[in-house]
Amino acid sequence: METTRTDRFKTAILLIAATGLFAGLAFYFSGRPNAANLIWIAGVVPALAALVVEILRSLRSGEVGLDIVAALSMSAALVFGETLAAAVVAVMYSGGTFLEAFAEGRARREMHDLLSRVPRTATRHRNGGLEEIPLDHIAPGDRLLIRQGDVVPVDGTVASETAFVDTSALTGESLPVRLAHGAEAMSGSTNAGEAFDLTATREAKDSTYAGIVRLVEEAQASKAPMSRLADRWSLGFLAVTVSIAFAAWWFTGDPIRAVAVLVVATPCPLILAVPVALVAGLSRAAHFGVLIKGAGPLETMARIRTLILDKTGTLTDGRPQIVSIDSHDGMAEGEILRLAAALDQASKHPVAQAIVAAAKERGFALPVPSDVAEIPGEGVVGHVEGRKVIVGGDDFVASRVGRRPGDHSVIAAGSVLVAVAVDGHMAGHLVMSDPLREGVGAMLSGLRREGVKRILLATGDRADVAERVTEGLGLDGLRAGLTPDQKVLLVLSERKRGPVMMVGDGVNDAPALAAADVGVAMGARGAAASAEAADVVLLVDRIDRLGPGIEIARGARRIAVESVVAGIGLSVVGMIAAALGYLTPVQGALLQEVIDVAVILNALRALRIAPHEPTIPKPKAVSSGQADIAQGATP
Repeated sequence: METTRTDRFKTAILLIAATGLFAGLAFYFSGRPNAANLIWIAGVVPALAALVVEILRSLRSGEVGLDIVAALSMSAALVFGETLAAAVVAVMYSGGTFLEAFAEGRARREMHDLLSRVPRTATRHRNGGLEEIPLDHIAPGDRLLIRQGDVVPVDGTVASETAFVDTSALTGESLPVRLAHGAEAMSGSTNAGEAFDLTATREAKDSTYAGIVRLVEEAQASKAPMSRLADRWSLGFLAVTVSIAFAAWWFTGDPIRAVAVLVVATPCPLILAVPVALVAGLSRAAHFGVLIKGAGPLETMARIRTLILDKTGTLTDGRPQIVSIDSHDGMAEGEILRLAAALDQASKHPVAQAIVAAAKERGFALPVPSDVAEIPGEGVVGHVEGRKVIVGGDDFVASRVGRRPGDHSVIAAGSVLVAVAVDGHMAGHLVMSDPLREGVGAMLSGLRREGVKRILLATGDRADVAERVTEGLGLDGLRAGLTPDQKVLLVLSERKRGPVMMVGDGVNDAPALAAADVGVAMGARGAAASAEAADVVLLVDRIDRLGPGIEIARGARRIAVESVVAGIGLSVVGMIAAALGYLTPVQGALLQEVIDVAVILNALRALRIAPHEPTIPKPKAVSSGQADIAQGATP
């Protein structure tokens, strides 16, 4: 709301200044110069007053910006009767601030749902019935019903026999976790199985998810806002401007020369060209599916030296996939997959749905199963085309067909084994894993070429799983088993080496994203909390978009710097000409407009930045046999 009011105020100031300029010109050319002067003054005063207030606020916070030059030029022009020059400067300055506000607002819209993942109500058992209550009304000891697909609202213990929850947004574990009776369930996790009862152990405000949200708020509050790129040259440029203006007045005794110097020095190339280049970069990045939430993050993104990556859903796909099929009794691999997928159509379990998706991707027509019975957390039993099929964990299926579970110690860490039995015989096994995203190796190599010096992995998953997945990527470090606050500490420690970018997708990543110089969220499937905490959101589910995003950010910043250097150089030449008496204040204002047009046209080149598009290799065929199981988990 505060941002909206500020944007409206800046728009109003621009409209007043522009109206005053053009209305004054109309009166001047109609032969009424006195009325024109009054109108120009009326258009300048609101812009000057707003500028003075902004300068005072900046000085109180210890910041000195180029706005002082604009205030001096408008004030001097009004004092010495150069009202037209003052009006031109007012329009140039208010236009620059409006454009900068527009850039920020455009990049941040529709990204204000930090708590959209949190349920607003919960279902509580009471007097033999169910009632919907607000989260704040939940008390320890309450028995809650968690339906399939619901987000667990508070920390508690499982009151039903079993529960299946997806904790990937909290812990980084890519596969659903089975919880037995009495096991702890964290708020923020999602019910991936049948409905179950939960006994609340904490109030909502003291639960895991609420703590993560507080970490996000604290990290955001501790990160200082970025100063504008132009202000880095402010003190030097201000000193040069005042020196030339004072010298011109001192040696000639003509105050108008000093006014002309100040008007030419008005830093519109910095106020206008920099935001134009950066917002053009924002638009260009969005074209490639990279949403950058403002010019500040874009500029910081161009200076990144350290990259920290989450694993589940970021470096990996985040969804279990079949990496190999082990056939028994000579049954074809495709037939094993087809029968398993046909039966699993009756289950909503994430692993079952992944098997169904894999079969459909291979073009199998799946018949409708019959006589289906699902044992939550164990497996599914039913008939497919008249054949009895059992799909589930190896222990469960082996017990149903009267044989001992096999030794599958060769399976890579982090993989899941799904057994398939047909007509009372073990038909085979499907090995599933959360695979590394395709093209990750090429992307990391490209980022190193772009100047990223250190690349680290930070995950809540086990170390053996993380090491297997990242083997051969050439990472500079791996941190496993991290909690959300430990990820924040890692980010803060790495920031001592230089600007840090953190990439993640889950609620557990949100505090680290907020603490990093640039936080990047996988927005296509990531949690709303991480998307809100981040400075950059990848709108497509492809981490390899990081490369084009950084390349565009660096190109836009380079063009912005070029515009600054060219604008300042031309302004200094104009100031010297004004000091020598070759330019009047109005001529200086018009010259400044020419300089503005030149540097803005240069800044618009950011819209034509063409980053190197990532090349995604074609997926490999699914292999079979135990020899492939150990290697197939990392395509």
